[in-house]
Amino acid sequence: MTVINHTTVTYFILLGLTDRPELQPPLFVVILLIYVITLVGNLIMISLITIDFQLQTPMYFFLINLSIVDLCYSSVFIPRMLVNFLVENKTISYSGCLAQHFSFVVFVTTEGFLLAAMAYDRYVAICSPLLYTTLMARRVCVCLVVGSYLGGLCNSLVHTSGLLKLSFCGPNTINHFFCDTNPLLELSCSDNHLNELVLVTLSGIVAMSTLLFVIISYLYILFSVLSMGSASRYKAFSTCASHLTAVTLFYGPVSLSHVQPSSRYSLEQEKISAVFYTLVIPMLNPLIYSLRNKEVKNALRRLMENPSRTLKVQVAVFRSANPIVSSAFSILSKLGIQQRRVMLVLVE
Repeated sequence: MTVINHTTVTYFILLGLTDRPELQPPLFVVILLIYVITLVGNLIMISLITIDFQLQTPMYFFLINLSIVDLCYSSVFIPRMLVNFLVENKTISYSGCLAQHFSFVVFVTTEGFLLAAMAYDRYVAICSPLLYTTLMARRVCVCLVVGSYLGGLCNSLVHTSGLLKLSFCGPNTINHFFCDTNPLLELSCSDNHLNELVLVTLSGIVAMSTLLFVIISYLYILFSVLSMGSASRYKAFSTCASHLTAVTLFYGPVSLSHVQPSSRYSLEQEKISAVFYTLVIPMLNPLIYSLRNKEVKNALRRLMENPSRTLKVQVAVFRSANPIVSSAFSILSKLGIQQRRVMLVLVE
């Protein structure tokens, strides 16, 4: 049986946010500024959590992965988007478009699962504080994070493999600034009803299941908090405020973009919501978790006031927690090698 490849389109043209030339320069500046803030904010968050030993907790382990995901999925398309503002040829190859689509779906789905895992972490911390170290052991946290990435990978494989089976024989102009699923389905010249059904069903299951998990977790947290004293109640709400803000900002635009049939689909609506969850949210997440979090602000202040002491304390904790490193320091001290020099090498 001969398999015929009907795909004749070898590249796509990305129209971007707008086709008005006078808006290209200001949009370039705005998007570049957003991307720089995203890079700097998330890199600072990752570095701060890595360096400060007081942030070595499950909540910040999830947060560092959230920052990594934000960095990755915003970097999937923003660099090309910035280039397209400056050139007339706004093309992307067929394989490059599918690779962009695959990477984006992986990371945006992973973020949804990570937000659900963070909700579970808050539930355990508030509702079962005595069992927190057991229920949220390092192995459990690693499994939750790995499961989040695997969930994103599986979801992306399903959607991307479905697109590979479609025929694209023209037109090849995508009315979007990146290769999202819905605009690609609009360009297909073969029957895409199955792809649309899979998109709505699978996206709905992932979005609704993770959101429902977050809602149930916070209902339990609410019932537990209502039985606390005023001081404990305020502390519990303050620790959840950042996560609740991030969840609200993420699920609204994503649901508008992907959990709806084509009969209600609008490319302009998709562009607006996509700008929010692809550009704004990765920029806001580190601000949300730093400005509303006393531990992060205190860690940042400690690092700015005395960076050398913070790094030395981190190395000392690393040394005490690792018997092999401790033994190595003992041997080096007997050989007359200064520990301070070794600590600086480790820090670097």
